[in-house]
Amino acid sequence: MRALKYAAAASLLAVAPLASAQQLSIATGGTGGTYYPYGGGLAELIGNHIEGYDAVAEVTGASVENMGLVWRGDSDLALALADTVYQAHNGTGDFEGRELENIRALASIYPNAVQIVTLADSGIESLADLEGKTVSVGAPGSGTELNARALLEANGITYEDFDPRRLNFNETADAIRDGDIDAGFWSVGPPTSSIMNLATTRDIRLIGLSQEEIDKAKEAEPVFAAYKLKAGLYEGMDEAVQSIGIPNVLAVSSEMDEELAYQITKVLFEQTDELIAIHPAANDTTVEFSVESTPVPFHPGALRYYEEVGAEIADHQRP
Repeated sequence: MRALKYAAAASLLAVAPLASAQQLSIATGGTGGTYYPYGGGLAELIGNHIEGYDAVAEVTGASVENMGLVWRGDSDLALALADTVYQAHNGTGDFEGRELENIRALASIYPNAVQIVTLADSGIESLADLEGKTVSVGAPGSGTELNARALLEANGITYEDFDPRRLNFNETADAIRDGDIDAGFWSVGPPTSSIMNLATTRDIRLIGLSQEEIDKAKEAEPVFAAYKLKAGLYEGMDEAVQSIGIPNVLAVSSEMDEELAYQITKVLFEQTDELIAIHPAANDTTVEFSVESTPVPFHPGALRYYEEVGAEIADHQRP
């Protein structure tokens, strides 16, 4: 009888791994931005609402790196800026000559805002004032650096005009606070924790853009759009600040199972309240924003969901 019990226990152990959930990897960004908490919230949604799957948010170098992770199959899903996704899919820009043809979108989930931060007493009040200063342009391989470079170059400023530092969000905030750099770029869904923490210890200023600077940026990078950072967004920020925004895309490989892609898209839009409780950027996670903003084809599973809910899909969004 004891031998039979041991045999039964052994058989249960043998089949247990087969019953365990399949884990999905979500490539996000640094812990000081919005991608990581948003990705963590999405991982919770998948684990709570899609049978047979768990998910985990992975810290990465963000947009550019994330495209390679999905293309190689090292990550199942990835958050990335729309311009990066577009360039990767089409083999342009930073992806010149290496088209990642299997990149597809599940959704555009919220807009990033380019946020240029300095100390209130730095004397930096405009984009032109960055010349001759020490400025963080974002982590290497991040969408922040792509956006910073595009905005600056569209307005006649190159890396030769200032001392560029490639720091992640937390490093940028620390360096501004300690006086090691004069200003820094963030391209992230506002509000973001690293700027919030900086604003509690130092008086900060967000540098606004003129209409002419915005127009030049939009001409150089069509996915840019005017975006107003609301008053009170950060401590001490008494007035709204005009900047530019860019959509964030939830990207996957064309090889993802169609039913899984459908289920993730459905959960994303039908359990959004759970995401909003984790980060307010999810207030912009709507079907309407997604179909208006996504610059590459949707995965067939996502497309099935959009068609079910009656969304109007553009030709360039169909595989």
